[in-house]
Order: sequence, then structure tokens, then C-alpha cells
Amino acid sequence: MAGQYFGTDGIRGRANKFPMTAEIAMRVGMAAGLSFQRGNHRHRVVLGKDTRLSGYMIENAMVAGLCAAGMDVFLLGPIPTPAVAMLVRSLRADIGVMISASHNPYYDNGIKLFGPDGYKLSDEIEERIEGMLDKDIELALADSDGLGRAKRVDGVHDRYIEFAKRTLPRSMSLSGLRIVVDCANGAAYKVAPAALWELGAEVIAINVEPNGFNINKECGSTHPAGLQKKVHEVRADIGIALDGDADRVVIVDENGAIVDGDQIMALIAESWHQSGRLAGGGVVSTVMSNLGLERFLGDMKLQLHRTKVGDRYVVEHMRAHGLNVGGEQSGHIVLSDFSTTGDGLVSALQVLACIKRQNRPVSELSKKFEPVPQLLKNVRISGGKPLEEAPVKAAIEEGRNRLGTSGRLVIRPSGTEPLIRVMAEGDDPQLVEAVVNDIVGILQDTRSAA
Repeated sequence: MAGQYFGTDGIRGRANKFPMTAEIAMRVGMAAGLSFQRGNHRHRVVLGKDTRLSGYMIENAMVAGLCAAGMDVFLLGPIPTPAVAMLVRSLRADIGVMISASHNPYYDNGIKLFGPDGYKLSDEIEERIEGMLDKDIELALADSDGLGRAKRVDGVHDRYIEFAKRTLPRSMSLSGLRIVVDCANGAAYKVAPAALWELGAEVIAINVEPNGFNINKECGSTHPAGLQKKVHEVRADIGIALDGDADRVVIVDENGAIVDGDQIMALIAESWHQSGRLAGGGVVSTVMSNLGLERFLGDMKLQLHRTKVGDRYVVEHMRAHGLNVGGEQSGHIVLSDFSTTGDGLVSALQVLACIKRQNRPVSELSKKFEPVPQLLKNVRISGGKPLEEAPVKAAIEEGRNRLGTSGRLVIRPSGTEPLIRVMAEGDDPQLVEAVVNDIVGILQDTRSAA
């Protein structure tokens, strides 16, 4: 869904600019609070955030709106998105809110909403909330004696750390492993190093000094060069890179090579398949996952189910078809035996479990398939609907015909940025590059003519 406010992962934009203003955040709090009031009990919300400067503004605005709707708000402070999803169930809240723009720079922010079951909201519920934002919502707010209260909740970090540790067998220790963890100066800067240390690992934590401006800045899962360098420097067994809200992960092996989400899914799926834990006979990923993953799973008689981009679409498909491993190439890994959303730390722990069980280095374990040559380019747009232009449609159709059955072409607008993403893959890298460049050229020509 691409509404006026909600995109593929909640509401996101430049802080203090539409739609990420304090006024809209307050109205979202009002609308979400009214949408999830059921029964006669005191209604409660758990509200977390990452480490962006604008988090203070958005948090206070959301609290005002939620309290106006009659909701009691439990303030969690900086904490990973998957912790909010866990705590909304653990604390029997009616709704969960995470204030974060995930892997985006500090000047962006966003609002992610979770239902009482810990899952991200469906398109239908988001449409209902969006439909309330421009109406006279004040008429439905609580009476003076029914206003909500807000309070800080202590011990939430410890609860999440214990939750993450329990995803491993009780007898498993990470002793003997030297781990570098890059927390992207984000929401996991306390909990991720602590969880790894409590499991027995030797932990070198980097980018754990957030200042409101440095979240994701040349660090974390989208900028792993610093982690690669540190792994070499300290001769670590593995590097773990989280993003700003810790719902995605990228692994770096002992040689400094990057292991993306596709390879992580392949490793976990193979391990769980061999142990009889893998449910549904396959894995769920998006249209962006590499064809090599699909072929690797096919060799094990497993199916790759593809969805639209966005981890909540992955989760919806997993729930509908009974699968328990899914994710995205970018590092959103969803393991529904443990969590209702992507969890970078829990996914990394499953990789570490494979290392301990097989006593083999990451470089040997993580190269499950040879990726098919894949190229992704972004074209910035300023408005309009370039994908509906006749020259663009013709170029896309020609590209698909040129790739034939030995490749794939995916063209889509970004759900979080003003971009058109052009991705192609196939066994012939020169053909892949030519197809992508031709379509990008047409899109740029269309943009210039607009």
C-alpha cells in the first residue's frame, strides 16, 4: 500500500517535515489509540524508539496523542524494534509503537505500529488509521477523567536479553568465539553486546556511542566496511552488523567477506531442515532475493516463496502458509518460532549456533550458493508515475524478453524513499548490466522531460 502517510514499513520521512511532524505524530497516536480500544480494561501501549535526535519530539507527540485517546503509555526508551514486538505481548499491551527510520540517516524518522499479537498492522488497519488522520478525530477522544498516563518502564533491556538468550539451547555457550558487533550507534547499543557477553563470547563492540546524529552513519548493516576492518584487526571469528533499530543483520566472516540475508537464510534453512525443524517445506523471501537462493533450496526439494518487498509481507505469507523461516536479502530475517518480526540479534545467534554445532569457520558455513550476477540501480524521482509512461513500459518488456528464462527483472518504487529501484539478475553479467542500464537511461530521460 502507498497511502498519503503509510508506506511499506509504517510512516517514514524527514523529521519535522510532512509527514514526520509532531502534529501528525500526535494524531497518529490518537487514531491508533482509538483503533485498539477493546473491552473495559485500562488500555496500554508500549512505546520504544531508536537513538535519533528527533525521537524526543516524536515520542512526546505520540504520548500526547495516545493519552488523549485514553491509553496508558509504557515508555521503553531506546530499544530494538523486535523488543517492542516481544514486549507488546509480554506486557499484554493493546498496541506497540516503535519510533525509528530503521537504516535511514539520523535526519529521517518513522513510526511503526504493532497489534496486540506483536505483528505489524495489515494494510486494512493502516488504511483505517490513515482515514482518521484528516477527520475531526478530537470528537472521539477520551473525557477528562479517562485520559491516559505515561511512565518509564525499568528492566526492559534485561527482559529482551533473556528472551534472545532463550532462543539458543540452554546448554549452548559461545565461549571460545571472538565476536565483533557493530550496533550502528542505534537501538541495540546496550542489549546486543550484553547478550553476546552473557552467552560466553569475547565481545568487541563498535559504534555503541549514540549522540543523536551518528545512527547508521558509515556504520551498521548498510555500511559494513568498518566492521570488516575491525574483524581483520582483532582476528575475530565473526562480525555482526545491525542497523539502527536492530531488525536486520549482516554477517562478516573471519576473512572480512560479507554474508548477506540470502546466505543467512540459506544457512538457517539448511540447518533447520536437517534437524527437522523447518516448517512448510520452504522459505519465504521477496522478489529481490537472489536466484541462487531459489536454486539452492530447490536442490533440497524446498520451495522459495516470493512476496512484495517489505518484511511484513514476508511475515503475512509465512503465517498464511505455515512457514517458519523468511526474510529479505537486506538482512531482515524472520524466525517465527521466536519472533513476530525481523530480529537481527536472534538471527545472528542462529548463525552462531551453527558455528558451535559444526565447529567450522563462518567462511565455510556461510557460502551456501554462488549468487547469480545481480545488479541494482536506483533512479531518484521528483514526482509523477514514471513506471506508467509508454517508453518505460516498452523498455521493461524488452528487458524481460532479453533475459528470458535464465534471469529475472524487478522494477519497483521504493516504499521509503523517492526512488525507482531497477534490479536484474541472470547467468550472463554483461546482459544483466546492459538491461539495467537501458531501463535506467529511459527512466532518467523520462524524468528530465517531466
